[in-house]
Amino acid sequence: MKFKLIYPKWTKLDRQTEFHLPPHGPVVFAATLPDFVDVHFTDENLEEIDFDDPVDFVGISMMLTIQVKRGWEIADLYRKKGVKVIFGGIATMLHAEETMTHADAVFLGEAEGRMEQVLEDFRQNTLRPRYDFIDDRPDIALVGPARRDILNRKLYNHKGVQMVDLVHASRGCRFNCYPCAVSYLGGRHFRPRPIDKAVAEMAGIDNNRLFIVDNSLAQDTKWEMELFREMVPLKKKWCSHPIEDKPEVLDLAAQAGAWYVYQAVFDTSDYIKERIRRYHDHGIGVEGTILLGLDDHTEDFIKRLIDFLLEIELDLAEFTVLTPFPHTKAWTDLSRENRILSRDWNEYSADKVVYQPKHMSPERLQELLDYAWSTFYRDEPQHIKMAKLFKQVVMKEMADNSFKPRDRSLSGRTFGREAIREDMRGTKEDGR
Repeated sequence: MKFKLIYPKWTKLDRQTEFHLPPHGPVVFAATLPDFVDVHFTDENLEEIDFDDPVDFVGISMMLTIQVKRGWEIADLYRKKGVKVIFGGIATMLHAEETMTHADAVFLGEAEGRMEQVLEDFRQNTLRPRYDFIDDRPDIALVGPARRDILNRKLYNHKGVQMVDLVHASRGCRFNCYPCAVSYLGGRHFRPRPIDKAVAEMAGIDNNRLFIVDNSLAQDTKWEMELFREMVPLKKKWCSHPIEDKPEVLDLAAQAGAWYVYQAVFDTSDYIKERIRRYHDHGIGVEGTILLGLDDHTEDFIKRLIDFLLEIELDLAEFTVLTPFPHTKAWTDLSRENRILSRDWNEYSADKVVYQPKHMSPERLQELLDYAWSTFYRDEPQHIKMAKLFKQVVMKEMADNSFKPRDRSLSGRTFGREAIREDMRGTKEDGR
């Protein structure tokens, strides 16, 4: 069976650096398919879809809300040609009812142990419109190594530098943050993979740099420390979402190769200042993730917050505005208060204001988002800060002898120093 797996195109944030990471959902899903399935993957962000290529069955994997309308367009084109289409992924789960009108089937939930029945239904022409396993999660031990072999590796590089590979060591999240849908998607229970399996997958990835995409590593101290101990011999360098704020955990994380973390900065407290300092004391960089537009955010607060970010010397910062995605508490509250201004999913990019803020107009919040980006990167442009962070990982690799010269074949082992120099030259030449 020839199965065409498609990842629809989506628009980056206006001020984001234009590079693309290998998507995680499609390669994890591909690992659940039986051996008789011949998978052909297309990432529409980097290559065009060949609609004339004959296929038996099409799967569309959608991670982001801003992918859904394009995903529906792709499905409609295939279905007009008589090809059946199944949808899956996070955004499919968030937009299931609408997606069903463009699909022969939607798959909701985690796919391990479930796809053989779905494919048998397809072969028997008894495909169900909805396979709903959101509340029936499989044994986490069934999660196997992702099928990274389906990726066109040469596409995932930026200025000749192979991008990080994505991997996960757990699912679910015990936290229930206001703007986040993870409690709906993966459940409120932390479900760690067997550490030996997660570490074996990391070891088998032909890339020295990883992004551990778990919702948060700071969920179980004993598990977190055991994971880091087992990762030390790999000599991988990795980024992740928050690491637990304990000296013994941060020390082990640094030994295990922690490169930088994405850390939410939500106020101007001494706790946040010290949290960032402790990461830096352990040689771990920090990219602050800054969400603007919560109900306690006034214009003065946002301006004070931006000043604070410069004081605490973040390595990078990414600014977004509150976006009320379906199945979040934000969606529930703002819908009840009749404050949602748009349900055009193409606008749900996290850099467009689609609701009525409490203390200002939507237009003013949009202006403050631009102010945040411009002010934070005024004295040192984003690509220079990023180059410095990449230089940091090169130094770490040189220290443990895992650094290799730049590989012109883009096999994904190292960061090229030439790319850093190119960024530095560009800054001098354009006068920034």
